Amino acid sequence: MRGHEAHTRFVRWLDERVTAEGRGDHTETLDVDPAGVFWLGRLAPESAAIARPGRERRMDPCAIGIRLRPATAGPWAFTVRISACGWYQIANGEGKTPSNKWAKTEVIEVEVPITMELGLREQSFGAEKITARLREVGIAASAEIRVSDESWRDASPELTVEFVNTTGENKGPRGERYLFQTQMTIFDLPTAPYTLESLPDSFRYDRSLTAIGINCGVNSDDPNSHILTTADTVVIERKRPEYTFDGTAPHRLDLGFHTLATDPIPQLTALTLAYEEWGKQHWSDDTLTRRATTGGWSAEMLAEAREAAGHHRAEVERVRRGVAILGENDVLRRAFQLMNEAMARAARGRYHGWRPFQIGFILSVLPSLTDGPSEWDTVEIVWFATGGGKTETYLGLLILAAFFDRLRGKRSGITAWSRFPLRMLSLQQTQRFADALGAAEVVRQDHAIKGHPISLGYFIGASSTPNDIPKQPTEYNPIDVEDDAMPKRYKVLSRCSICAEQTVEVRFNRRVWRLEHFCANPACRTKGEPLPIYVVDAEIYRFLPTVVIGTLDKASVIGMQASMRGFVHGPTAWCTRDGHGFTYAKRGSRKGGCLVPDCDAVTTPITEEQRARFAPSFRLQDELHLLRDSLGAVDSHYEAILDGLQRELTGTSPKIIASSATLEGYERQVDVLYSRPGRVFPQPGPQAGQSFWSRETDQLLRRFVAVWPRGVTLEWVSDRTTTILQDSVRRLISARDATCTEIGIDPTFADELLNLYGTDVIYGNTVRDVEAARRSMGTQVPIDPLRVASLTGQTNFADVRDVLDDLLSPEDEFAERIHVVTASSMLSHGVDVDRLNIMTVLGVPLTTAEFIQATARVGRTYPGLVYVIHKVGRERDSTVYSHFRAFVEQGDRFVEPIPVTRSSRRVLELTTPAAVEARRLFVHEPKSPRQRLTTVDLLRDYVNLTGLSPQAEVDAVAATLGIRDTEHLLREDLEVDLLEGYFVRLQEYGTGARWPTDLLGRNRKPMLSLRDVEARIPISDD
Repeated sequence: MRGHEAHTRFVRWLDERVTAEGRGDHTETLDVDPAGVFWLGRLAPESAAIARPGRERRMDPCAIGIRLRPATAGPWAFTVRISACGWYQIANGEGKTPSNKWAKTEVIEVEVPITMELGLREQSFGAEKITARLREVGIAASAEIRVSDESWRDASPELTVEFVNTTGENKGPRGERYLFQTQMTIFDLPTAPYTLESLPDSFRYDRSLTAIGINCGVNSDDPNSHILTTADTVVIERKRPEYTFDGTAPHRLDLGFHTLATDPIPQLTALTLAYEEWGKQHWSDDTLTRRATTGGWSAEMLAEAREAAGHHRAEVERVRRGVAILGENDVLRRAFQLMNEAMARAARGRYHGWRPFQIGFILSVLPSLTDGPSEWDTVEIVWFATGGGKTETYLGLLILAAFFDRLRGKRSGITAWSRFPLRMLSLQQTQRFADALGAAEVVRQDHAIKGHPISLGYFIGASSTPNDIPKQPTEYNPIDVEDDAMPKRYKVLSRCSICAEQTVEVRFNRRVWRLEHFCANPACRTKGEPLPIYVVDAEIYRFLPTVVIGTLDKASVIGMQASMRGFVHGPTAWCTRDGHGFTYAKRGSRKGGCLVPDCDAVTTPITEEQRARFAPSFRLQDELHLLRDSLGAVDSHYEAILDGLQRELTGTSPKIIASSATLEGYERQVDVLYSRPGRVFPQPGPQAGQSFWSRETDQLLRRFVAVWPRGVTLEWVSDRTTTILQDSVRRLISARDATCTEIGIDPTFADELLNLYGTDVIYGNTVRDVEAARRSMGTQVPIDPLRVASLTGQTNFADVRDVLDDLLSPEDEFAERIHVVTASSMLSHGVDVDRLNIMTVLGVPLTTAEFIQATARVGRTYPGLVYVIHKVGRERDSTVYSHFRAFVEQGDRFVEPIPVTRSSRRVLELTTPAAVEARRLFVHEPKSPRQRLTTVDLLRDYVNLTGLSPQAEVDAVAATLGIRDTEHLLREDLEVDLLEGYFVRLQEYGTGARWPTDLLGRNRKPMLSLRDVEARIPISDD
């Protein structure tokens, strides 16, 4: 038996156990009322359900049913089979008073023939027969089948068939009025499919639904059998994709790192030819016309397909052009080869080459480096399945750009600034970046390529790493350089980026005033010298690492920190004292501009021509779809500030690379955020799950299980699910052979399964949900031992690092490992742990993109199991449950269009101070006689000396913010509401204004965070 088959069987066995426990299939006695225990397969008495409001009725329904479309007009004749059992209190020893013990009856089955006349709104069947059978086994409840002709809704045949618990009010125990382990099956009724109207027609997707469940799911394994069965959970199995096949199969195409580092052109040419040939087969007009005929496409669908074929041909041409450029440009080709050498070293044998889509994307971007502004200004968006390798694709492109910069004369400065939308950047992402850049630095040394070391900057800020390290602790910066424990608190890497050993330590070097990561492995080629990574903001300014990664919020620093000049232009000078780095604006505390405390060394000026070379070549935006609403609106202005300053100071702007979970509305989003056109790679294939770059296999990727809890809280279901999962996995220890025999797998897989499925993730949409789940683990989950860890945006930085280390390198003893991780959206991006393969989602996330990203954290390498416990009192959850299969299988189509606008007067009010201050720091201050504009007096003298007019600054700020001529109200606000008053206050001597920010008026200051838009009020529809 192969490992994958054993993993798949184990996942399905786990799900079967959870479902059976939820229904009570294997439970015969209880000490409590079963109505408070089981959450699946139960039906409340109708009398109780009717008394509840609509939402509460859904939480404990009295019926399950199926809505269907008969294939023929009425009357209709078919058969319905129902099954159910009940529970009763056991009498005490004297047989009079009920005890606290409950027992289950046998499960009954009843078949009811149905003949439904056309036009009857509702008719009951089988009441006497079903109730009599219930009574025979001691069930005090009653039930019937109800059928209704709903054809009046849209003039086409439609029926609803329901199994209803008709038990009335009585004084008996609550649990005796319920039905349990219920199921209904419809036989011999041919049906026509529904069309999922919430999605538009598409030539790629099937919108048909066989039937619709009422308070349940529907199973129809073979539509031709005319059998429909209710299901207590909706189970969808997604299949794992493969990336090399047919024309890209390894025996036909070698995309190995070593091959491409040696002689790339032949294999890349073969890739292009294979792509072109595949397109002729799948995108030809004959193929599309044939599919349109057999598939019943509308004219609009065929037109859409032909337009998509045009996008495919354009993509082929860009890839072909990329290969041609490598052949023509010796410098770029050498950078490409060095990049492949570095990636081979960074991979360290885990993989040996590129997936075709990865190298295809890199090739498609290469024309931007040589073909002029139109290519350079286009935003390139990677749209690929999570787990497909987007991060490595980025890294390859960035290393290629770094080598290209070095080889064409840019010896230092930032090549790329990569930004992530969440407050806490994944440490795993950081490690991957560090490994790749460390490998690139080794290659740079081995090939004696001139320039500063290829390095990484971790640009997060005070919540995780220091903004600066002061001489003495202050109220605002309590870091104490005399504290020997201080350095290790800011450890970012878990392993050495050069030798890959887990021997990284952190120290503070007082001589050069630097917080250094270093490798303690004596065999490492660094020999104890600092690793090429900077984690303190001030050090990033001083050394301008080749690639800077950080959170989106750090863009706000552009309006407050003169040393951010290195992110759009170049530094002022180079400190002649060894190890001090670049210098910037002179200040009272740093006379020469050096950022090392008390440094008075002479500096070597950097000429204006040299400064222009420091400008970043790329800006990367991860998870583009998260830049929405107010965050997207504010960011659009900061993107404009960054681009505007760099264009004004250097004549260029960076190339924008992004990744996104959605294609819906990306053109408008990119236009709003960057004022540029956007382009997606790769273009989707002609059919769902099939493209040149990937296709689905028959191997399980993830098993999604939609759960509709009945009559108990979501928290109860989550706790019970965790209990069952942990108990089941631990049977591999306590009853190894018997458990493996029950599953049907070889016992030799037990240890591996224990490792891969012994940690459960509980994912909450809010921190409140996560914290509640964490508290429940200690009181409501009777498993011992149970180690629980939490990962949210509020988790301490060091704790996040420790949790990830524990997950990646678990303890040998299972009892000492982390068994449950409660997590919020922080987990959704960049966390890649092969051991995370089980997740419970507490309510459907509010956006489809978050659902896709969150659930993709499990099952990345091995089959995963995802429980989605719906909060059915919420309309969104109820709607998603009704078409859960389509929601999972066509998730990308359910991703909501991104709501974002830049034309907001409120946003302009918030972002204008940053634009004004950034221009003071980066444009005007370097031109001032004293190289300082830190006070109102100095600024006034500069304005009077240069004759800078309010109107000129209005025009410049408008250009910096990207305010367009059509946005008259925004320009009027900028001119009248801010800058006119700014210049008036500047020339008034009696206002008491001392600092330039005092001139902004009304307590305006640059934003400290891009998220500080409004006071937040928690809103819930629970």
